[in-house]
Amino acid sequence: MKNIRNTAVVFFLLMINFALACEACKLQQPKVTRDFTHGVGPRGDFDWIIVAVIAALTVFTFIYSLKYLVKPGEKDQDHIKNSILN
Repeated sequence: MKNIRNTAVVFFLLMINFALACEACKLQQPKVTRDFTHGVGPRGDFDWIIVAVIAALTVFTFIYSLKYLVKPGEKDQDHIKNSILN
């Protein structure tokens, strides 16, 4: 168990390094996305519309995945969804 925990900690620390933007990329990003992504950020209004639509779809998907995970709507006790909740 200790080996798994150590591996998870090392993996997490390595992923943090790749997840955050480097100093050169922070200068190219708009203020909103400055610390989150590498490369050039959204430049025009259409790019921000795309980002907003994708963010809305992500939130919508997350809410419905939680809803159907907690209350699957299936009454059968042998349904596969109930194996997650039990």
